[in-house]
Amino acid sequence: MNLIDTDRVFATPRTSATEGRIVWAPGKSLWTLTHMAGGLAAIVVFPSWGGVAAFLVLSALTLCAGHSVGMHRLLIHRSFNAPKGVERVLVWLGTLVGMAGPIGMIRAHDMRDWHQRQTVCPPHPSHGAGWLRDAWWQMHCEFRLTHPPRFVVEAEIADDPVYAWMERHWMAQQLIPAAILFAIGGIGLVLWGVSLRIAVSLIGHWAVGHAAHKGGHQGWEVRGLPVQGYNLRGLGFLTFGESFHGNHHAFPHSAQLGVEHGQVDPGFWFIKALEAVGLAWDVKRPDSEPAREGLARVRQSLHAESENLAHA
Repeated sequence: MNLIDTDRVFATPRTSATEGRIVWAPGKSLWTLTHMAGGLAAIVVFPSWGGVAAFLVLSALTLCAGHSVGMHRLLIHRSFNAPKGVERVLVWLGTLVGMAGPIGMIRAHDMRDWHQRQTVCPPHPSHGAGWLRDAWWQMHCEFRLTHPPRFVVEAEIADDPVYAWMERHWMAQQLIPAAILFAIGGIGLVLWGVSLRIAVSLIGHWAVGHAAHKGGHQGWEVRGLPVQGYNLRGLGFLTFGESFHGNHHAFPHSAQLGVEHGQVDPGFWFIKALEAVGLAWDVKRPDSEPAREGLARVRQSLHAESENLAHA
């Protein structure tokens, strides 16, 4: 089988994209279950409007500015540029989401992307299993290839001492907001602003990823690949634009994920705000780079085509 390389993942002569096994990851599983339990305790034992406010504000900050903009669109895809200090702050906020450190997030994203570009993609990286099994696989297990490809991160990231610190202590980063929340409102506020936030973020990230590979609206397809992305209509605001996964498959370089009429993309609004004050530049859009190989427009109804053209 001929394997397709990506920018950071390179096949070796022995590499197989399908030969491997799904194994339980105790540390990952315990991390997830602990914060689920803490989140439940926040709601049941420490109900408060202050807790709700802490949960909502910190979730929006870490998921939008951190995960969607800092980790995904900036660090992983380089869909725009920013001053190094701003980049590090955004990536740190992304680390607070509780999934992994900077390099761990790049590895997880790029390995999944590499798998989905092959002629055959196993059910773990393709979200090919049912809801319950895929939830167990994604939040409690790892897919370990027998002969994995080489994963190489660019020196600008690999040699950055701040990113190395975040990577080594990504779980311990939660102590910083936890200490502030404890000083303000005690253990209850910590459970709302840290544990419940992490639990909801982990579950939400998996659920959106699972659904966005199962079906939905599709403006474009990448022909020749076994895994396609879909747009989850109505979830743009809640996911800060990340629900438009079909658009992301079509234009992975683009900072703008909501590209058609009615596709709300708060993450891109935030990038445009940074650009307006000089903290972001070279912001890429779908037409900023040549179309990826195999990209084709999905035929829509005449009414839908007319509506999109009217609002273009």
